[in-house]
Amino acid sequence: MAPTLAIALLSLFSFVIVRSLQKKRDTKGFPLPPGPPPLPFVGNVVGIDTDHPWLAYSRWGNEYGEIVYSRLFSQDIVIINSERVAHDLLARRSHNYSTRPPGLMHVLDFFGSEFASVFLPYSDRWRLHRRIYHQAFRLEAAPAFRPIQMRNARNLVSNLLASPEAYGAHLHTFSTSIIMSIVYDYSTAPRDDPFVAAVEQALEISIRELRPEVAAVVSEFPILEKLPPWFPGASFVRGAILLKTLIPTTVDLPFEHVKKNMAAGTAAPSMVSDALRRIPEKTSEEKEAAVLEKAIKEASASGYAAASETTTSTLYVFLLAMVLYPEVQARAQAEIDSVIGETLERLPDWDDRASMPYVNAVIQETLRWFPVVPLGIPHATVNDDVYEGYYIPKGATVMANTWSMARNPEKYPNPTKFVPERHMSKVSVEAPSAHGPDISFAFGFGRRVCVGRHVADASLFAAVVNILAVFRVERALGWNVGPDAEGVKWTGGVTTHPVFPCIFTPRHTEERASQLIKAQC
Repeated sequence: MAPTLAIALLSLFSFVIVRSLQKKRDTKGFPLPPGPPPLPFVGNVVGIDTDHPWLAYSRWGNEYGEIVYSRLFSQDIVIINSERVAHDLLARRSHNYSTRPPGLMHVLDFFGSEFASVFLPYSDRWRLHRRIYHQAFRLEAAPAFRPIQMRNARNLVSNLLASPEAYGAHLHTFSTSIIMSIVYDYSTAPRDDPFVAAVEQALEISIRELRPEVAAVVSEFPILEKLPPWFPGASFVRGAILLKTLIPTTVDLPFEHVKKNMAAGTAAPSMVSDALRRIPEKTSEEKEAAVLEKAIKEASASGYAAASETTTSTLYVFLLAMVLYPEVQARAQAEIDSVIGETLERLPDWDDRASMPYVNAVIQETLRWFPVVPLGIPHATVNDDVYEGYYIPKGATVMANTWSMARNPEKYPNPTKFVPERHMSKVSVEAPSAHGPDISFAFGFGRRVCVGRHVADASLFAAVVNILAVFRVERALGWNVGPDAEGVKWTGGVTTHPVFPCIFTPRHTEERASQLIKAQC
């Protein structure tokens, strides 16, 4: 194998040199944004934790400023470290910054996921997906999902009472069950649902492999896609093979579940059934109806995957905050008790939210403290641009470093601390979620802003308020981590969440909690 590997490495190295020498551009006399000096041919690869690149990008931001240029092989990368620049470019110049990097699309095709809405380039196909989402998830439609969200929040605390040690699985079940009910009117099993397991497996692969850094390498060296699965370092090839086998289960089966129920006349309202009913009975062409149906199928699969992962990861962060900041937890529980009674007279409901400004501030701070999509989803430039005297090349990958934005000490003093009070003046007691979460940068910018943010906000409230009403979330014995979460292990990839042990202690008798859950489910 050694001679073969040596030849392959030599070929790759030669290819990089040729590509680097070929890449010439006219910057029209403007400099590129400042950034770390790149190494010859390979660019800026030294000192970057590939699982958590936002940490290096934030350090660069502190050294070079709000907008930083780097390079990975021949791919230009522009990192935005401030909300100001992100709004200027991604929102105000959205016509030039709303597409996705071509290399990422190439990798998606290799993984069989080229249909994923969040990764689609700015195009008619993406606009069609977006219209389907808007009809289902717009602000006015979000309240219709509240019974589903609260019912699943009750199931979540019930599962935590039964097996608290499996809290991670219960968080996944909660998040996936909500979005599956909304999108497909599919009721997952309370625990160990095989469909939820398949979704989790598919998401794990996607989060790990569908990153801009992976896309840059694979698009630079397409020969890597030809590597046999057993080859050292070819984990992305193995991941692609497995992900393709999961697509029929995670994409086709739930969609066919809805169509089957519609044919039988038993389909309840859902994103898919409502969208299918909106297809005109007589379209101008049969092909047009097929295009619409395919778009509904793709958008629905993309939507539930994204919603499930981000909601689950955010709840991990919330639990970590409750463990490390028991005084915050106690204050939030005192507020809840003042509304529903100290003896758990009932479980919280939607009408209580206006009376819980501190709980809402806890949710805001959870979104800020550790953004679970630290770099967002990468944008790309359609054409060359000049911003504040800096040249931004056509085709550059542009990443909004929400991690850095969340750690801005001018806006958030002591940014590593979990301080809900910093949001109290921003939370409306009369309508705490009327305009979606206050930490807007956590949901993206411009035309690619997350369309499901209103639904996500409601799901977080349902879970947070019920967990706090029923449990004290406590530190596991022997687990010593400081309040800034230093030393906590974090997963890597497009999204991230903390990995840690914790203890769920019922605040009242398990019998009382179980009775209320059964009565209100």
